[in-house]
Amino acid sequence: MSSEDVARRLAQVQERVAAACAAAGRVTSEVQVLLASKTMDVATVRAALLADAAARAAGSATPPVLLGENRVQELVAKAPALVDLTPTWHVIGPLQSNKVNAALRWAAAVESVADDALAQRLSARMQQRDVPLDVWVQVNVSGEASKHGARPDDAAELAARVAALPGLRLAGFMTVGARSDDERVVRAGFARLRGVRDEVVGSGAPGTAGAHGLSMGMSGDLEIAVAEGATVVRVGTAVFGSRPAAEAHG
Repeated sequence: MSSEDVARRLAQVQERVAAACAAAGRVTSEVQVLLASKTMDVATVRAALLADAAARAAGSATPPVLLGENRVQELVAKAPALVDLTPTWHVIGPLQSNKVNAALRWAAAVESVADDALAQRLSARMQQRDVPLDVWVQVNVSGEASKHGARPDDAAELAARVAALPGLRLAGFMTVGARSDDERVVRAGFARLRGVRDEVVGSGAPGTAGAHGLSMGMSGDLEIAVAEGATVVRVGTAVFGSRPAAEAHG
C-alpha cells in the first residue's frame, strides 16, 4: 500500500470518529485512534505517523495517533526505526512474563493487564522509574473463550488492586468486542465495560479516580464504541488493509 493510500485511509477513519463523536454529542478530541500495527512493516507505519502529523499541522483537531502492538517481538523490531517520530506505543496483546523487560523499553502503556501476576511484575519493574506506567485492565465482556481478559464480575476488584501497586497508574479498561453481527450484542458489551469503569472510578479506592479510559472498538465497530464512551479505538484493517484472518486485530 502506498503512503498516499495510508494517508487517505487514516483520514477516512478520523472522519468516521469525528462523525461518531458528533452523533454522540461528544467532541472529537475525546477519542484517540490507536493504530494496531501488527504485521505491518516499518515503512507503512511511518507513512501513517507522517500523515497524522501532517493532518494536525494543517489544523486537524484530532489528538495524535497511538501505536499498538500485540507481540513484543514486533514492538522491539519496529520501535527503534521509528524513534525519530516519537510515537507513543501501547502493548495491546497478552504479555508474557519473560517479555516484560523488553516491552517496557518502549511501551508507555500496557492495555492487557488481566491478572494480579502481570500487574505485580510490571510494578516490580517500574518502581525505580520516575514516571509511572499506564495500565489498562482488560475485561472479557463477551465471555468468549477465545478472548483474553478478566471476568466482568471480577474486574472492579482487580482494578482496585492494580491501582494500589507502586509504579503503575490505572488509566482505564480495555476490551475486544463480541464477534457478532448483532449490534445490540456488541453495544451491550461496550456498555458493560463502561459500567465497570464507572463503578471503579466512583469507588473511592486509592488510585482509581483517574481511570476514565475506555479502549474499545475496532475497524468494524468503532462507531458503536464511541457512542458507548470509548476514549481509544484500536484500528488496523481500516488503515492498513486486510491481513490474514489469523493475524487480524482491528
